[in-house]
Amino acid sequence: MTSPAKPHARRRALTGGLAALGLSSVMITTVGVPPASAATWPRPSSSQPVSSTINVSGVRDGGMVRYYGSGDLAGDGQEEGQDPIFKLAPGATLKNVIIGAPGADGIHCEGSCTLQNVWWEDVGEDAATFRGGSTYNVIGGGARKASDKVFQHNGPGTVNISNFAVSEFKTFYRSCGDCSTQHTRKVNLSNIEATGTGSTARLVGINVNRNDVATLRGITILNDAGRKVIPCQKYNNNTAVGTGPDSKNCLYSNSDITYR
Repeated sequence: MTSPAKPHARRRALTGGLAALGLSSVMITTVGVPPASAATWPRPSSSQPVSSTINVSGVRDGGMVRYYGSGDLAGDGQEEGQDPIFKLAPGATLKNVIIGAPGADGIHCEGSCTLQNVWWEDVGEDAATFRGGSTYNVIGGGARKASDKVFQHNGPGTVNISNFAVSEFKTFYRSCGDCSTQHTRKVNLSNIEATGTGSTARLVGINVNRNDVATLRGITILNDAGRKVIPCQKYNNNTAVGTGPDSKNCLYSNSDITYR
C-alpha cells in the first residue's frame, strides 16, 4: 500500500507545478477567475472588428472573443477624446473579453462596474476609464503595451484591482490630476504581477493634495533589478512630490512588495 503524501510534500509539488506553468503562487487566490500571469495570456475564441462603441448593461460574457477597433475606432495612439470599444452603464459587468489592437480608448465605466477576466493585448489611449459611480472592480485579466496609463480614474469612489498581470506599461493606475471636477479617490491593489522594462514606471499615481489613498498588498515585480518600478507615486495634481510608503496616502510596507 502506498503511504499517503505528506502535506509539505504536496505543497512542494504544487509549487513546482505552478513554476512549470509560469505562474506565481501570489496570483492563485480568487476562485473561479483564471490566475493572471505575465506568461499565460489566453487565446481568443474568435476575433470581431468593432466600428462603433458597444453599449453594455447588465452582464455581458464575451466568451473570450477578441474585439478590436475598426473604422472610427481604429485609433491606437494617445490622442485624448477617443471613443471606447465598450461603454458600461452603471452597475454593468463585462467578463471574458480580449481587447486587441487597435484598442481605441478601451472601456469606459459610466458608473460602478465590474471587469472580470478582461485582457488588453495592446493598450490604446487607456485600457479602462472610470468616470462615475462609487466602486469599480477589476478581477483577473491583464494588460500590456501601455505607453501611458492602464487604468484612469476620473470619477469619485474606489477602484479595486486584484489578480492582474501588467507588462510594458508606464502607469498602471492614475487618479486624474487635472479633471475639471476633482474628487478624493481610493485604489486597492491586491495580488498584482508587474513586469518591468528597465524604464521608469509607476504602479499607482495618486493626488495627495486631494487626500487620495492607495493600498498595496501582494505585489510581485518581475525583471526590475534597477528598481525602476515605483510602487506609489505622489502628486499634487500633476506635480510629482514624492514616492514611498507612509501612514496616510501610500499604505504598504516593504513586505508587500516582492522582486523576482
